Amino acid sequence: MPQIAAPDLADPRFKADPHPFYARLRTEAPVFRAALPDKREAWLVTRYDDVAALLKDGRFAKDPRNAVAHGRRPKTPWLPPGFGPLSRNMLDLDDPDHARLRMLVHKAFTPRLVEGLRGRIQALADGLLDAPLRAGRSELVADYALPLPATVIAELLGVPSEDQRRFHRWSRRTVAVASGRDALRAAPALWAYMRYLRGLFAQRRAEPRDDLITALVRAEEAGDRLDRDELVAMGVLLLTAGHETTVNLIAGGALALLEHPEQLDRLRREPDLIERAVEELLRHTSPVEMATERYARDDVEFAGATIPRGALVLGVLASANRDERRFESPDGLDLGREPNRHLALGRGPHFCLGAPLARLEAQIAIGTLVRRAPDLRLAVPPGALRWRRGLFLRGLEDLPLAC
Repeated sequence: MPQIAAPDLADPRFKADPHPFYARLRTEAPVFRAALPDKREAWLVTRYDDVAALLKDGRFAKDPRNAVAHGRRPKTPWLPPGFGPLSRNMLDLDDPDHARLRMLVHKAFTPRLVEGLRGRIQALADGLLDAPLRAGRSELVADYALPLPATVIAELLGVPSEDQRRFHRWSRRTVAVASGRDALRAAPALWAYMRYLRGLFAQRRAEPRDDLITALVRAEEAGDRLDRDELVAMGVLLLTAGHETTVNLIAGGALALLEHPEQLDRLRREPDLIERAVEELLRHTSPVEMATERYARDDVEFAGATIPRGALVLGVLASANRDERRFESPDGLDLGREPNRHLALGRGPHFCLGAPLARLEAQIAIGTLVRRAPDLRLAVPPGALRWRRGLFLRGLEDLPLAC
């Protein structure tokens, strides 16, 4: 393996432009052993075909307990005492537990049911843009990219509108955890998040409503389908994943269009291109930079490397989506790109459950922004933009715009 110095993969400075490093890995070390910010060792898989194979390969477990020798303690991310329930989310479980938990919520995210939200999402987009357009300026993350998906997922689950800002503050702390120090800093937010959800579940037991929280509580009460820890973990996962990645897609997509004005002009001329445009923005920006953890169940020969049993393996979606072996001019932005079988939403049994909702929200949010803000431009130099810390997601802290 070549001697390549790995950067801090969670550092905001690296997040600003991770693609040169990933391009080097694809060429010189497509399966690369690196130290993570929490001192764990991980194998980074960077080529498209290898990442696509990894996401479907049964030799890799999601639950680290299924990838260690009998009696040995698995190496897992450190969590402060009392936060064990968070590890019982469906992202970190294998079948049959993963399939059981996924079945409980998948009906809420089918394309048909999501399409029924179109009117509400459009009304939100228009309402959120009214004040910034009158003022001629916007901080797009706080004004638009965040409140739109946060409101939609909160309403879907049944979180009161007055609590939506709170749960986003908590979720920001959660997704920024990349080391033990980050986990300690996030502990108060995580604790508040879990306490809030337990209170909300208790309310729905006493006063059921027509929302997803009530449906989950009823599943718990039905018996062995959902236990108390799984209920808390599911709530955290749905509220966090249900908006964080879409925030990154809307804001990152807007920035990508501003960086490629010829493509922005094309979308204004061809508004019906929006579905393909969002697929290209998913590929180009990769709001989920890395797929979540997988662990080798045994010693595995994979893409020319021998990965030892129990080793942590991360598929780098942002690298796969810029692989020159798969995509022509991969670093460019082509809103009409076809075919475009990107991996931004994953693949295999853990394919993004909320993909239909994320796609619809981005299509409406970006399409409405482009249509209603013909003079859109950055209000700060590109080098002044701030990126968020975190290992798995890539997103902007803020995006100041003149409009």
